[in-house]
Amino acid sequence: MANIDSDLVSIASAGLAAEISANGAELMRIRTADGRDLLWHGDSKWWASRAPILFPIVGALKDERYEVDGRVYSLPRHGFARRSRFAVASASPNAVTFRLEANEATLAAYPYRFRLDIDFSVAGTTLTTTGRVENIDDKPIPVAFGYHPAFLWPLPGAGARAEQVVEFEADEPSPCHRIDKAGLVIYEETVNRIVDRRLALPDDLFDGDALLYLSPKSRSVRFGATNGKGTSLKLDFHGMPHLGIWAKPGGSPFLCIEPWQGYASPIDFAGPLDEKPGSITLAPGAEAAFTMAVSVVDA
Repeated sequence: MANIDSDLVSIASAGLAAEISANGAELMRIRTADGRDLLWHGDSKWWASRAPILFPIVGALKDERYEVDGRVYSLPRHGFARRSRFAVASASPNAVTFRLEANEATLAAYPYRFRLDIDFSVAGTTLTTTGRVENIDDKPIPVAFGYHPAFLWPLPGAGARAEQVVEFEADEPSPCHRIDKAGLVIYEETVNRIVDRRLALPDDLFDGDALLYLSPKSRSVRFGATNGKGTSLKLDFHGMPHLGIWAKPGGSPFLCIEPWQGYASPIDFAGPLDEKPGSITLAPGAEAAFTMAVSVVDA
């Protein structure tokens, strides 16, 4: 069995170990076999989270409000899953599934019945996470889902902080959008910051808040040294169409690389959830799955 206490579940392979909290089904640690921690440790002086699960929305709604059948509901930025207590549905030495089902508290904010399972598994030096959303209601439900992992920056074993980059799998000719401090999409930048598939990470990159890449061609990115030497992290996100990148301005000790299905409301959008850009709609009985794999690569 996995190592389970009241809050944390530990899983491991020969090459990698992970700890996940029942609070939010949040990944709390990724550690290599030789003892290197790769995930941000949640120091509240910078950012108290580590890798929240985003559901049933990604980003923010305008004024945190929306309507269903004439009734006004409120959802905080990134939804309520990250603040919810999950049950352990199953566990083994190298895998665990956490479950959240609609309840009185969720229905007060999101009037739809759902089942959300988050599967974590480790094999070799890869941690795979799959979120599975099932519509158990008798009507269609609007859904968005996202990952928000924060990795240490500088990444241990990858050289100096200023020498680390995010390298995209494919050429990305389109500039990114920006998400403002209220969590809304505000504009597309005029200059493409990706050069030779690489996004440099200068200290002022996030002064204008988060970057949003809508439908990038790449289905994976690498985070590590410019020259590719030392330790890198490879993130695969097949089936998740969008990518957010964010850090706290002013010398952040972490970098968030965030695969998303869905994204924040544009600043001029105030419509219903089922019309929110990037969301999908699940028919009764239907299920959608969203997978991210994080692999440690030592060159």
